Amino acid sequence: MNNGWEGLLQFVFLFVLMGAALLVKNSFKLFRKHLIPLSILAGLMGLVLGPDILKLIPFDRDLLTKAVYHMLALGFISLGLKERMNKKSEDIINTGFFTVTTYAVQGIVGLAVSLALAALFYPDLFKSMGMLLPLGFAQGPGQAVSIGLQWEEIGFADGGNVGLSVATIGFLWALIGGVPFMNFLVRKNRKVRMREVRPDLDNVDGLSPDTEEHTIKIKKSVYMDELAIQFVLIGVTYALTYAFMLGLSALLEPLGTFGNTLSGLLWGFNFLWGAIFAMGIRKLLDALRKKNIVRQHYADNFMLQRISSTLFDLMITASISAVSIAVLGRYLGPVLVLTTVGGVFMIFYSYYMSRWVYKKDTIEHMVTIYGTWTGTITTGMALLKELDPDGRTHVPENIVIGSGIAAAAGIILMMILNLATMAEVTGNGIYYIWTFIALALYSLAMVAGIILVKRKYRRKPE
Repeated sequence: MNNGWEGLLQFVFLFVLMGAALLVKNSFKLFRKHLIPLSILAGLMGLVLGPDILKLIPFDRDLLTKAVYHMLALGFISLGLKERMNKKSEDIINTGFFTVTTYAVQGIVGLAVSLALAALFYPDLFKSMGMLLPLGFAQGPGQAVSIGLQWEEIGFADGGNVGLSVATIGFLWALIGGVPFMNFLVRKNRKVRMREVRPDLDNVDGLSPDTEEHTIKIKKSVYMDELAIQFVLIGVTYALTYAFMLGLSALLEPLGTFGNTLSGLLWGFNFLWGAIFAMGIRKLLDALRKKNIVRQHYADNFMLQRISSTLFDLMITASISAVSIAVLGRYLGPVLVLTTVGGVFMIFYSYYMSRWVYKKDTIEHMVTIYGTWTGTITTGMALLKELDPDGRTHVPENIVIGSGIAAAAGIILMMILNLATMAEVTGNGIYYIWTFIALALYSLAMVAGIILVKRKYRRKPE
């Protein structure tokens, strides 16, 4: 082939799979009545039709893996550029603390599992593999791929594909574990009513009004299409993100092994830096508009939401389609043990922690949190639609804005993650102990933050 068809066809295949998944879901009652998000169904179809099983679609795994890496960042940039509500509440703030606590606790569980597996059954296992649990479960396939690829440079063979495998099984846990978990909670609390999923309600995402209508109208004098302007904003933001990572990586280079390892993780967190720059650009644009320096309201919440949703759907489809059955076979034992322990643990963790953190809409929070922190926010919202089809609760707002509050915590978590990888680079196991200590202290600090917020709001009159 020529004229660039090789790369373009990979994305054509993804869109065709998503269209096929839509036809399957609309044609079979079984799929209409059960919670299987289209992107996950499309990805599973791609996995079956791909080079490892039926060999009908010639996927380029290397290209898809890199596409997942970039689509994650671009999706978060799209969300970061949206106009944000200034509303703060106890639940929103506590969700931020809760999110960070979950990252740390999943890291403790995952690292403990991988170290135990290496000590008892798999002596050649990359011992830090367990740290993929919070990356693949709580943060999704893009982050798991990013860090897995970086770890390949320090000895983790097929790290990117293992990251995809952990994230993919996380999607399955979000559904296989999430639906029974939800049914159990509904039976336990008769106030919550289930409904039959109907095709005419499948487009209800329960996020915010900006997903239903445009928030801006660009004047014709701008001479650029509204959608093109959104891509300009996204492109400029990603360019600044790249320049930042490139410059910071150059500053870390003289630090030797530590600097190189930290630099690798820096590039793995491209989505975090992109989101931070996007929120900063949004604040800058708003400030310039108030001073009447910029007279157009360029960023459109509606289109930015649609762009991010499309990118995330493509990302999930690509990430599942790109999983190598052969690689999964080599790591099948460790991956299954790690994800099973993580999936079961998250059921109990989501149940008891949500009962403590949230006073309102507790069951809705439990289900959404479980679906989000084993799969993605897509699977979390899919489960929530069963309990709150009309979007009457504030759960989506709490999860989305709370996660934004937690974004800054990724910087500290990146440093902690670097401790575990230093053990792999230097061969000194003391770094694992320091990793456990750092994660435990960090989670305790976040729990203390939740306690302080609850006390503060308890003193306030209702």
